[in-house]
Amino acid sequence: MTDDRLIVALDVPDAHAGLELATRIGDAVSFYKIGLGMLTGGGLALAQELKEEHGKRIFLDMKLFDIGATVEAAVRGLARFDLDFLTVHGDPHVVRAAREGAGGSDMKILAVTILTSLDRADLDASLIKPGAVADIVTERAALALAAGADGVIASPHEAAMIRALPQAEGKLIVTPGVRPAGAALGDQKRVATPAQAIADGADHVVVGRPVWQAEDPKAAALSIQAELASPQAQHPNRG
Repeated sequence: MTDDRLIVALDVPDAHAGLELATRIGDAVSFYKIGLGMLTGGGLALAQELKEEHGKRIFLDMKLFDIGATVEAAVRGLARFDLDFLTVHGDPHVVRAAREGAGGSDMKILAVTILTSLDRADLDASLIKPGAVADIVTERAALALAAGADGVIASPHEAAMIRALPQAEGKLIVTPGVRPAGAALGDQKRVATPAQAIADGADHVVVGRPVWQAEDPKAAALSIQAELASPQAQHPNRG
């Protein structure tokens, strides 16, 4: 059975390219992320096709942020697509609205803490309060989980700190910014290997370019799956 702890980000231009990539990868991956960049390129249609015709799990990474009523309405509409994960920003009012919009669906609401492409200098430029990035991420995670989020998005660097929170018991931690050893960092600044991210408390790792830019995407995915099956990628939350 394919290990669904690996989520491959289909950060390609459109649904046609996404389906072609998923076809090349085949049964090596069971969970895909579709982000905002593909929304106008048929992203929702691709999500439905991968879910209904290919039996894949889907993570829709929209990072919704707006007034509560708008977020609630947007999430209510998206809940009809039988998605597995949906991201919203981790502000408590957004999380509460998203939780209402999700209603009794099985779609998990994941809260974004601080984007993994940002560092302290970026936070300063955005007038975010002083303090270490890891501390701010952990504080935002605690607030989002208390507001009803099913889990959080955070870099591997903060996974262990979040996992230790009382509010994180039974909740999901999904980590982007994951790079196999030797892979280029791209625009990510807070990264770790797949095994390290899982060992530090993550339930799922999101990997994009190291898979879809590989000459053989299926082989790249299988290599990551092998790393996730290694003794180095174990932690008590998943057993």
